Amino acid sequence: MTITQAMILAAGLGTRMRPITDTLPKPLVRIGGRPMIDYAIDALREAGVDTLVVNVHHHAEQMEAHLATTSGMRVLISDERDRLMDSGGGLAKGLKLLDAEQPCLVMNADLFWVGDASGEASNLARLSRFFDSSRMDIAMLCVDPDRTTGHNGKNDFSLAIDGRLTRYQDGASDPVVYAGALALLPTFLSDAPSEPFNLNRYFDRASEAGRLYGQKLHGHWLTVGTPDAIEPAETVVARQRQKP
Repeated sequence: MTITQAMILAAGLGTRMRPITDTLPKPLVRIGGRPMIDYAIDALREAGVDTLVVNVHHHAEQMEAHLATTSGMRVLISDERDRLMDSGGGLAKGLKLLDAEQPCLVMNADLFWVGDASGEASNLARLSRFFDSSRMDIAMLCVDPDRTTGHNGKNDFSLAIDGRLTRYQDGASDPVVYAGALALLPTFLSDAPSEPFNLNRYFDRASEAGRLYGQKLHGHWLTVGTPDAIEPAETVVARQRQKP
């Protein structure tokens, strides 16, 4: 199925990216000549999303001005100026602006990829088709550790043959990294607390119930957490653009 609503998590302080983020929100840091958040927006638009929620906090006015230029979709703002809600609290708050009965895609503003498989459906289109709410609470896009740039080397999950994800343990087979994109029904967070909390709480709940699934990403995944990570990411993006 095509998932037509989404949220981008974009409200973080970007403290590790200082001094750049002293005057600029991290999602607007440019990689390959483009703000990082635009890679996520383009991927969502290509996958068929027409309604998008973005949460804002740090330099919120810059984020709102940039998002006002977005074409091809309706953009709603989840305002966290008064209180930063962390990943879980921010998602729970933002999802209230969307249809709770319809599946939703969620992306991080500072994690993206290049080089979706040529001639095939995009990563998010594949993830949308893969998500089955009758047996999944969350379907994650994951990536092999050797297809990342800027990652800290930590493995997040093990991916079983049937697609189920469990927290990675040393020596476990098929380790993968969470690629910062997932699909879920908003009702999965219907009991979320009103205070800030980390989304890992719900990842673990889904995993423990055997309802956390993963699908591998096509292409190369990038995370840009510090100023030193910008140059390697630029190199990957430039190399991808040179491919025929």
